[in-house]
Amino acid sequence: MNSAPLDDVRAGIPTTWVNPRRSQDVPGVVTLDDVRDADARLRRFAPFLAEAFDGPWHLGPEGIEAGIIDSPIVEVPRMRAALGLRGSLWLKRDDELPISGSIKARGGIYEVLTVAERLALDAGWAGGDPSAGDHRDFAGPDLREHLSRYTIAVGSTGNLGLSIGIMARALGFRAVIHMSADARQWKKELLRSLGAEVIEYEGDYGIAVETGRAQAAADPHTHFVDDESSRELFLGYAVAGLRLVDQLETAGLTPTAEHPLHVHLPCGVGGGPGGIVAGLHLALRDRGVDTAHLHCWYAEPVQAPCMLLALATGRGDAIAVQDLGLHGRTVADGLAVGRASQLAWSATKDLVAGAYTVRDDELFRLLRLLDETEGIRLEPSALAGAAGPTALRDLENPSGACHLAWATGGSMVPDSEMATYLAS
Repeated sequence: MNSAPLDDVRAGIPTTWVNPRRSQDVPGVVTLDDVRDADARLRRFAPFLAEAFDGPWHLGPEGIEAGIIDSPIVEVPRMRAALGLRGSLWLKRDDELPISGSIKARGGIYEVLTVAERLALDAGWAGGDPSAGDHRDFAGPDLREHLSRYTIAVGSTGNLGLSIGIMARALGFRAVIHMSADARQWKKELLRSLGAEVIEYEGDYGIAVETGRAQAAADPHTHFVDDESSRELFLGYAVAGLRLVDQLETAGLTPTAEHPLHVHLPCGVGGGPGGIVAGLHLALRDRGVDTAHLHCWYAEPVQAPCMLLALATGRGDAIAVQDLGLHGRTVADGLAVGRASQLAWSATKDLVAGAYTVRDDELFRLLRLLDETEGIRLEPSALAGAAGPTALRDLENPSGACHLAWATGGSMVPDSEMATYLAS
């Protein structure tokens, strides 16, 4: 990284970094078979999810069709026009994901389901063969009583803790959520109403994770969901990339030289966007698509660009935003992370097109603009990717390009909180 962009990052000036090391080789951190196996596990649990979350545990957005956790892609032409963009602009509506209304419903829920299945099998359920058991059993008293002996814990800025707490409690687990100062109060209150234990910290995300990890290590009956290094989380997110390929084909958005695809991913610690990047590359290559025409970008706040620093310096998790004098605080609570995931960095450092940063006031401007033009309301962190097409305006960006911004959350935000966002 040359000195000028690094100076801009240090000064909190919006910066775009283009990856000079990019290649088409997917690192072997996860394979396509791994992602397909994760997809199969989620489908095994679909009957349970459909029953539990269309019934007593219904909390999030409407519609968990056939128990599948997925979201649509929608074109937003009025937003595109308001931004003065060439090409087309689409949203991946993970704000509409069932159960917890955010992208974290993918990785967080997948890991909790993986732990539940393993504990059930260890206890003799389904004769040791997950394909032989009816996963509706997880709604029954026997498995719930067994799982109640165990604890699921996590450190979170908000949405990951929300998804894990909801899923853990629905299965009967005890849930302990270590939440940083950035986490929204309404998320803490919702978790407590479900019977989860919420431990609050005055420090940032790193303190919550470090403390939660240490406490879990001392208890053999506690599973800690480690956002910085969890392979299960990563695989849950990677399934989104696998499933997106069919949506792209249906919409006529499969990337080509004439119609390249730019995918803009809000990035905190990196597990969610990293899993999507890996899964999407693997799935497109399996379909014979030239991924040179796929450009994935990480979007981060100017005060918390942990993945940009990890990528641009080549230091991975050995560098934190505080090392540059940045404080890491931002209205984008889900992105308020000081140090990137080593797993996500190593899995995608040669795949991503680059990274860019965005100011908090720009997040609010985009939030209002999306509401005014399309009637879609997101939380601030979910707008980071919407800044990308403008940030890339000076790069090669043909009129046939498609920009897909990943909308990571917002549907569960209380009306009073959303009113405050819109007035900011």
